[in-house]
Amino acid sequence: MEAIDTAALGLRLAIGIVMLAHGIKHLRGREKTSRWFGSIGFKAPQLQWFFSTATEIGVGVLLILGFGTSLAIMGTVAIMTVAFISVHRKAGFWITARPDEGYEYVLTLAVAAAALAAIGAGSWSIDAAIELDGQAVTVLLDEWVGIALALGGVAAGIGQTIIFLRPGSVVQTG
Repeated sequence: MEAIDTAALGLRLAIGIVMLAHGIKHLRGREKTSRWFGSIGFKAPQLQWFFSTATEIGVGVLLILGFGTSLAIMGTVAIMTVAFISVHRKAGFWITARPDEGYEYVLTLAVAAAALAAIGAGSWSIDAAIELDGQAVTVLLDEWVGIALALGGVAAGIGQTIIFLRPGSVVQTG
């Protein structure tokens, strides 16, 4: 069991740090990021900036702490789904396919999050310390918990893009 706990901690820290760093980057570049959301066709680009930034910072902190890990996983997969649909899928697989980046990066983060959902937050987490480690969910969904959480994130990401993304249009900020 210690190997799984170590793997869970490693996944939580790696994904959490990446998500937190992205959120901080977007927080510091509010206008630039809002303009970028508008340039790729998102309605309400400043609202997109806010929710994207808040979600990235929030899931980053939650994953690092191992608190509310299931929700953080769904948030991570949702953000990666939006990124895949709105930007990365058109560029192909390779991240080095400039000027747009391919989807290998967002796919890796989404799959790593789904793997974390399958194994749980691990013993070295707040979830485990307060007995919110997903055991009730795991009992209900058995080995399908990771798939269910990932699909929930995918559904949320698809919903967001359906509501807000208008490909081919440029939305002005301010």
